[in-house]
Amino acid sequence: MKTAISITTTGSANSAEVATAPILVLGLGNQLLGDDGAGLRMLEALAEEFPPHEAVEFIDGGTQGLALTGYLADRQAILVLDAMALSQPPGTVHILWGDELWRIRAQRSSTAHEGNALELFATARMLGYDWAEVAAVGIEPKNIRTGIGLSAEVETALDDALLKARKILDDMIGTYVPGNSR
Repeated sequence: MKTAISITTTGSANSAEVATAPILVLGLGNQLLGDDGAGLRMLEALAEEFPPHEAVEFIDGGTQGLALTGYLADRQAILVLDAMALSQPPGTVHILWGDELWRIRAQRSSTAHEGNALELFATARMLGYDWAEVAAVGIEPKNIRTGIGLSAEVETALDDALLKARKILDDMIGTYVPGNSR
């Protein structure tokens, strides 16, 4: 029986050897641009806390954009973790589901990769990729500029964002992996 799938970064030597898990947790962001690294911090924390499960693959997508298209194939559910600038106060935790994500595609990018993330899903959909469920948990950034570390507002919001991401992931496992739960 397969054990945990560790965080894989795109281009990792072992990424091609791993069978596609039905659930993908995709962290996006750039840790060199302040709060834009929120998605990667959430991915790291969730992967460390989450017990090994063969049905879940954690991927650090960084700012790879369309290069991640292949990672979206053959999934039943996808959970995206990211910084999301949606004109709310810094530190606001956002949860978006399927159609909500597709609607914000038309809005202007305000994180280093946001446009690319939305284009990634649009491209995958044009290629015929389909998922039963797509959810995104994000934190409203304060600073998207050169610098390492999260602002105090985003750092404070991490626990709430992780709580929501854990719940969504637990529900995905319960729904898409028969006989399995955390």
